[in-house]
Amino acid sequence: MSNYQVAPSDGRKVIQPQPGFQYQFMASRADITIAGAAAGVGKTYAMLIDPLRYCAKLPDFESVFFRRTYPEITNPGAILPTSNTIYPLCGGRLSDMDWTFYNGSKVVFRHLQHEKDIHAWQGSQIPAIYFDELTHFTRTQFFYMLSRNRNPHANGLRSFMKATCNPDPDSFVAELIEWWIDQVENLADSSPNPNYGYPIQERIGVLRYLAVDKDEMIWGDTAEEVIEKAPHLFEGENAGVRPKSITFIPGKIYDNKILLQNDPGYLAALMSLPEAEQNKLLKGNWKVRFDGAALYNPASVSSIFGNYLISPLGSAPPARYITADIAKFGRDWTVIYAWIGWEIVGCVVLKVNDSVEAVAAIEFLRSKFGIQEHNVLVDQNGVGGDVLGLKPRYVGFLNNGKPLDDPQIREKENYENLKTQVYYRNANRINGGAMRVSLNADNTWIYESVETGMFVSGVATYNHNRHNTTKTKLKGKVVDIRDLIVADLRAIRKIAVDPTKRLRINNKDEQKILLGGRSPDFGDAIAMREFFELNRKRPDFKGADYS
Repeated sequence: MSNYQVAPSDGRKVIQPQPGFQYQFMASRADITIAGAAAGVGKTYAMLIDPLRYCAKLPDFESVFFRRTYPEITNPGAILPTSNTIYPLCGGRLSDMDWTFYNGSKVVFRHLQHEKDIHAWQGSQIPAIYFDELTHFTRTQFFYMLSRNRNPHANGLRSFMKATCNPDPDSFVAELIEWWIDQVENLADSSPNPNYGYPIQERIGVLRYLAVDKDEMIWGDTAEEVIEKAPHLFEGENAGVRPKSITFIPGKIYDNKILLQNDPGYLAALMSLPEAEQNKLLKGNWKVRFDGAALYNPASVSSIFGNYLISPLGSAPPARYITADIAKFGRDWTVIYAWIGWEIVGCVVLKVNDSVEAVAAIEFLRSKFGIQEHNVLVDQNGVGGDVLGLKPRYVGFLNNGKPLDDPQIREKENYENLKTQVYYRNANRINGGAMRVSLNADNTWIYESVETGMFVSGVATYNHNRHNTTKTKLKGKVVDIRDLIVADLRAIRKIAVDPTKRLRINNKDEQKILLGGRSPDFGDAIAMREFFELNRKRPDFKGADYS
């Protein structure tokens, strides 16, 4: 499904942007163009199309696309696979993450996962720099790469930087573009301003000018105004240097006519979100914070596939565990993870199962990764309780159980229940970069349905229902379970404390609304891993529920 136009011209096909947002983005004259658009606008396609016009004309043209982590480049539906639907039409040849065109021009994809990664670009000269999801990067990374943005060739091209992102009021980008956003919260009569947080229409695409002096941004409506405010920056060796021009271009899903035609359900999904999320993702509001409700930092969640976990020197080998969120028969999915320390190294997904099949799937992972029986944790609500009846040495996890003591200070933690406790602790861990998910087509097994004899003595047999893949169908669409993991964690929200000041999260019904009707099975099984840290001294296992 394309989000750009392929128009006929003299018998040939011409790739071109759609009118509206995509055209404005590509036509920008600014040195720095930021597209802070809402969801579904076609931002990625606009960026991928943009360098093609230079590739066609300039043999020495080079551009670099940055995303924060490597998986964000290569995951299904990410920028590199998407480029593969466009660039071959223009004669592009792909090698690893580099596209080369017939005249030697290049478009390459790179990540800047750690802030120190910018130093690998010291001395580089990059005529065209593109940031995909700029709010995932740091201010330091952005301005350092801006210093690398120059054209070493005498081909007449003015160097430029372009970036796309979704609204994020807590990012450095919000400060960078605040002139283009309505900052007035209340009107003169103290009534709420309905335009608060939205782009100011008459300023869209207007150029301003920027220089940075000791980390302070110096702004002006003209280059001359900036020079007048900070003349010392443009003296001596810098005489003749001009401030950078910058502009902001928003967009809405309604600009993407092709998406609306091909997938009208996507708009319906955005319209089904709670009002606060609609304001941000559908309407593009830059002040929505969901009342500070996000438990997991979005950038940290996106990084869990690319984190590097380092064990202290001399430490013992990490323990191995299994966590299993067991679905009721015919409802949701069963998700089972194998862990080595804080890394998920294997996964089984059963889309339909009963307790016997769930046990067989767990035993398959136990055998494959060498995991002890008492290191298996099962959500004992529903079918999970039957699983514990079949395997009493497994450990039971009760969502509404009482919170456990903090293992460091041996004092009670003030959470509404055990499930809330493990989610809060897991969010702290992921937000700190201390967990990794290493799932691929070799260590993920998805069963679309169940057949007799699917497992034999705990070892999976091969049949047409078993697939070694991370992809499956959800409501008729192909999805990647790694994307479902990200969505599940982002659906967990903090809510107001109760009268006894206990910390709480949104309930399962609210989570399902955010996830289009499904339960956060992938997220629940991740958070459950925290149980083993909370309950280091476990009693004899007799299906205890720790309530």
